[in-house]
Amino acid sequence: MLYMKYSAMEKSKLLLHACCAPCSSYVLELLNQEYDITVFFYNPNITEKLEYKKRYEELLRLIKEAPFSIDVIAIDGGFDAESFFLMSKGMEEYPERSARCYKCYQMRMEATAKYASDNGYDIFTTTLSISPHKNATWINEIGALCEEKYGVTYMYSDFKKKNGYARSIQLSKEYDLYRQDYCGCIYSKREKENKNNNSLV
Repeated sequence: MLYMKYSAMEKSKLLLHACCAPCSSYVLELLNQEYDITVFFYNPNITEKLEYKKRYEELLRLIKEAPFSIDVIAIDGGFDAESFFLMSKGMEEYPERSARCYKCYQMRMEATAKYASDNGYDIFTTTLSISPHKNATWINEIGALCEEKYGVTYMYSDFKKKNGYARSIQLSKEYDLYRQDYCGCIYSKREKENKNNNSLV
């Protein structure tokens, strides 16, 4: 399943949690004809302010330049590194794709679902599942829990399927998007740097 479609006479209001411009590119291209999309950039895992600013500004540039993101609105959820550090306390040494990542997905999707509920959106989802490094089963499990908690329909997805990830890379090249080589937190950055250093030995 690529994503669960929801049909209506008028476009449903979709709140799309976006982690970065490259991951958002294909998802916006795929969904914008069917949904009235607002992009919600809430990523407290990005704990360096300059990196946060760079990723958000690149997302805004994509929305402005790409024909498939006409009329898309972007909302900055705000730099919130402190919340990430509180959430990840005791899990600093956990590897990528561990319980720390699950809690990070949960943190971002909870905030998205709450914002959707508070502001009258029909549906919410996230771009996270487009990455081959992200566990779509976890993401959809969290989405279902958030749907039940906040009363807003969750769009089940695995956007990497049917060459979704490959298309996002193609669009990233087409729009010359900044493509970071780590997820966002200092722990994933450190793990990436260690792997790079080990490969040089």
